[in-house]
Amino acid sequence: MSNANSLRAIAIHLPQFHPIPENDSWWGKGFTEWTNVAKARPLFKGHYQPHLPSALGFYDLRLPEVREAQADLARAHGIFGFCYYHYWFNGRRLLERPVNEILASKRPDFPFCLCWANENWTRRWDGKESEILLGQTYSAEDDRKHVQSLLPAFTDERYIRINGRPVFLFYRASNIPDPRRAVENWRKAAKDLGIGELYLCCVESDRKDHGMSNAWGFDAAVEFAPDSTNLPRRLRKGKHWGVWRRLGLGNRAFGLNEIYDYEEAAARIIAKPSPSYLRYRCVMPSWDNSARRRSNAYIFRNATPQAYENWLAEIVRSFQPPTADENLVFINAWNEWAEGNHLEPCHRWGYQYLESTRRALASVS
Repeated sequence: MSNANSLRAIAIHLPQFHPIPENDSWWGKGFTEWTNVAKARPLFKGHYQPHLPSALGFYDLRLPEVREAQADLARAHGIFGFCYYHYWFNGRRLLERPVNEILASKRPDFPFCLCWANENWTRRWDGKESEILLGQTYSAEDDRKHVQSLLPAFTDERYIRINGRPVFLFYRASNIPDPRRAVENWRKAAKDLGIGELYLCCVESDRKDHGMSNAWGFDAAVEFAPDSTNLPRRLRKGKHWGVWRRLGLGNRAFGLNEIYDYEEAAARIIAKPSPSYLRYRCVMPSWDNSARRRSNAYIFRNATPQAYENWLAEIVRSFQPPTADENLVFINAWNEWAEGNHLEPCHRWGYQYLESTRRALASVS
């Protein structure tokens, strides 16, 4: 029996497309994600940079018209909802305005959930990961306050649920000193506040998070693409390539960055054995974060709408939801422009990634 028509595709959504005081202070007045996007340059022959938006332009997420246009595009191409990154630092929130306004205005009428990006805010984007701008701290009291702050979202009629339970993702559960206790705290706080049961997911974004969802008390895991623990051999790596580079015959970019073949990466991720626990699959349109990093960027060459469509179609064919409601598939991402990773139309590919998404989601009947 086909599961394609019952799958709910959730696209991960980055809200950093509007200025905030913290970014003004840390990166310069008016900084948004577009700042990095616009300054990107190709590093080698055939390297697709910069990624420039077409249909929606260099938008500002403070505008309700932009948020409506994003939802309209996603809905028209088979995407069920957005998963917005959520930034909470012991009671302090960043980049919260778009979701706050979505909650207050009840627009757009489009399903959504949240993923807590529980990492320290650092200068990683310019290669200075050790310089912490805003750090994470954890406590039972903070867990309670955090859940309470999310009451307007969890009780919103558009919020994505599984068997009536609001879906919430922890991006890096392994950063929490005692993840299992934190999960227990969250569940108790939700019940005490009248929210009821939560459906909590552990994103497998780091090696330490893989295979831990059951042990930590999560309901499910969410695969993260690219899976850095399961990548193919880097392009042009090895002793012969090192000699060529020293002779000036090789492009320095291949030595300074992690460059892989997109289709090889997709094949390896598709072929991962099924785990003993519930893991929602994830695909990516492409990946190239050289717009953010001067070196040590991850770049996946040969990413095309057709290769992405093949990957997503295979996931659609193979994933069998254990229950009718546990039917999610994640797409990373809707608008990670500075990671070269977006479904939103760009000058090179236009609407092709969105059209590939629609076809892949309907590929099994």
